[in-house]
Formats: sequence, C-alpha cells, structure tokens
Amino acid sequence: MGQRKRFEEDARSKAKTPYLKLTCGSTDIVININYPLESNTLRNKKRTVSSISKSAIVVENLVKKFEDITAVDGLSLQVEKGELFGLLGPNGAGKTTIINILCGLIKPTNGSAKVVGYDVQKEQAKVKELIGVCPQETAIYPYLTGAENVELFGNLYTMNKETLKKRCDILLEKMGLTQDAKRKAEKYSGGMKRRLSLILALIHNPQIAFLDEPTVAMDPQSRHAVWDFIKELKKEDKTIILTTHYMEEAEELCDRVGIIDHGKLIALGSARDSISKNKVKNLEDLFIKLTGRKIREEI
Repeated sequence: MGQRKRFEEDARSKAKTPYLKLTCGSTDIVININYPLESNTLRNKKRTVSSISKSAIVVENLVKKFEDITAVDGLSLQVEKGELFGLLGPNGAGKTTIINILCGLIKPTNGSAKVVGYDVQKEQAKVKELIGVCPQETAIYPYLTGAENVELFGNLYTMNKETLKKRCDILLEKMGLTQDAKRKAEKYSGGMKRRLSLILALIHNPQIAFLDEPTVAMDPQSRHAVWDFIKELKKEDKTIILTTHYMEEAEELCDRVGIIDHGKLIALGSARDSISKNKVKNLEDLFIKLTGRKIREEI
C-alpha cells in the first residue's frame, strides 16, 4: 500500500509540472520549465521558434548533383509567409532544380527543405496540399478546351463543384480567357497557353505558389495583366516564389530577390537595397555584374 501511495503522489506531482508548449510548423516543442533554464536561454528558444514559424520555406545546406554536375551547391535560404520572393539566375544556374526539390519532384543529394514546417521528402502529401506549381514548360492538355483543362485539374484536387465553378469563372476572367474558354487549348497562342497554365496552378487556391517563368512568351499587355494578378495574390497573403529572366518584372513585383549562379546563392535582399549596395543603376546591371556577360545554355 505504501508503494502504491508513493506512486500516486509522484503521478500527481508530475501532472502539475508546468510546461511551455511552442508550435513550430507541424511540430510541437514542449519545454519543462521546472528545469533550471536561464531566462536568456528561454527567450532565445522562443525567438528561434518564432522566427522559424514565420517562414513558409526553409532550405538548409541543400545540394543536388547530377552525376558530375552540381546543380545546387550548399544552398541555405528562408522565405517568409506572405513574401513574394524572386529567384533569379542565368540559364543552368539551378533555379528550376531548386523548385523541383521544394515540390518533391526530385530528391536532394544532401541537405533539407521544409514547406510550412513539412519536410518535402518525408511529408510530400502534406506539402502538395499547400502548393501550386506553374512549371517552366507549359503543362496543359491540348485536346481539351480551356475550361475543360481547368475543370480536370480542379477535380484532381477534389474540389467541390460549386467552388470549382466559381474559381474557374474568376480566374478565366482575370486571365482574359473567358471568351476563349470553350476553344481547344491547341488553338491557343503561346501567351494564352501560359495564362491557362497559371490558372491550373492556382485553381485550388494554394497557400504557396511556385511560378517558374510565368510570363515567358507573353506580349506586354498580357504580362502586365499577370503582374496585376500576382500582386492580388500577395494581397491575399499568399507566398510566391517567382523565377524570371525579366529583371524589370522582379523589380516591380518582388519583396526580395536571390541571385543564384552555379548552384550558389550569391546575392540576397530587396532589389532596391541590392542595387544601392552594389552601386549600379538597376537590377539588370546588378545581375550582369555578378554573373558575367557570357551566354549560358540550360544544363
């Protein structure tokens, strides 16, 4: 009886032990504050967790090798929730490889990448629920109409019919495709196909959008329409990763830009600060200054 009484008292004592619970993405961190932690240590723990929890994307020491080619070389980067981040670099610099890793399409050789706290390799299903991807190569079904393409992708995301119809109408209108929605996509111009591809990436209203050169092959009017649409997404607190070869596009849209070359991050910051720091006129001059004038080809 004495042993049982001591066991019950010990259990009650443990139940009353105060804990500090901090949530970091999908992970709960529990700290037993009965232990003699110094106040500065505890504050640092809170600060670290708070910083990570505000990040939509966290990349640490990321490496990707294709045989003898290192496409991504020790990349570390954080993108905040609601940020419009520009990923810039010459052909073959590693931009698309980075996006493919973040989307779970290819495995890194080393390092880690997390999207809203979820590991892109271990928790792919969770990641794919949160992201939308507009790939570099236009991804549509040419034998379907524009509207049928959108409906197909909405069904793949298991959207209910009412929400899908509403989103479809809104996005077709914003992208200027309402009148051509019943035409087969194979009859679309290059710019129209890119706009349709953008709709397919966003039909399910994702938290994070990866836009890999979304305005390539567009005329100035279409490009500015897409710019306005991307700005609207940012107002909705979406996190957007944008790759582009149009430097004026990055200056116009991005909160921060990161310039990648040979798989390494060689510049990071707002376009304005980076231009001022390097004493150049614009982002294009900065890009040329840092990456050189040699013409590159995709690897």
